[in-house]
Amino acid sequence: MMQFIETYHLTGVLLGLITFLIIGLFHPLVIKGEYYFGVKCWWVFALLGIAGIAAAVYFDGNTLVSVSCGVVAFSSFWGIGELFEQKKRVEKGWFPKREK
Repeated sequence: MMQFIETYHLTGVLLGLITFLIIGLFHPLVIKGEYYFGVKCWWVFALLGIAGIAAAVYFDGNTLVSVSCGVVAFSSFWGIGELFEQKKRVEKGWFPKREK
């Protein structure tokens, strides 16, 4: 499979698709995380980011996997900030607040 991707120079296209899907996954993760757990779950995103960086370094021989892990890592770090922004959006009434 990797030979096919490299032969037809599809690495960039595939990485673009993977990045799009990862970012698309993190959007609802941040919303649901804040809804169910509040901002207390920020450390989960931090651990996922650290694990993503470690995996990106570990898989340095495979560009596709390494870059994908890096995208997960920095999407996780970005998600921490978005988690606190989501809290503000909930307070403004833009998103529903969970009744406990």
